[in-house]
Amino acid sequence: MHIEPGVVDGAKIVLSYATALVAFGFSAKASIDMIKKDGLLSLVGRSVLTTLFVFAFFELLPHHAVGVSEVHLILGSTLFLIFGPAAASIGLILGLLTQGVFFAQFDLPQYGMNVTTLLLPLFAMSAIARRTIADNTAYVDISYKQALQLSFTYQGGIVAWVAFWAFYGQGFGAENLASVATFGIAYLSVVLLEPLLDLAVLAGAKSVQRFKNSSLFETRLFN
Repeated sequence: MHIEPGVVDGAKIVLSYATALVAFGFSAKASIDMIKKDGLLSLVGRSVLTTLFVFAFFELLPHHAVGVSEVHLILGSTLFLIFGPAAASIGLILGLLTQGVFFAQFDLPQYGMNVTTLLLPLFAMSAIARRTIADNTAYVDISYKQALQLSFTYQGGIVAWVAFWAFYGQGFGAENLASVATFGIAYLSVVLLEPLLDLAVLAGAKSVQRFKNSSLFETRLFN
């Protein structure tokens, strides 16, 4: 998703800088935790991969402006399951920034809103995963129900943040309400599709057990 230019402007946009700093703080903490567990090189390697993936998702996969934002297949839960929360968050931060700098400069003023909208649901999803997936369950063995719950948490969080920015910037007029509702309905397809993609990717991961101990993948993926 990318918040459309003009949805939040003027002095109101300062709030997005504060929320982005909070999101960066969560990413920094997750990164420190990962470095302690798996090492700096592992974080760097995974982050390079996630940045490339995120850039490709945003730039190459179909995306359409619907209401107050764009509908994207972000695959946030897939990145989380394969690479972990730290690398996924860094990939979202850098992939979004790369796209803005080189291909969509008009999106840069909305960067704080967009990065907040992508990262905070990611860490909410990470918290849900810790509570709903048993410690002795590898991610390659999760069920469709669990994958759906993760996807719903992530995509639902994105819709909630987009709605917040729209109402914060434009109020609760009938036109704005309709625009937010249109975006939310359009995003339902992503909520339903992403768990299927997650399970397909995880099924593929099961067939490449030689990467079980690779530092490029989340330790929990196979173990």
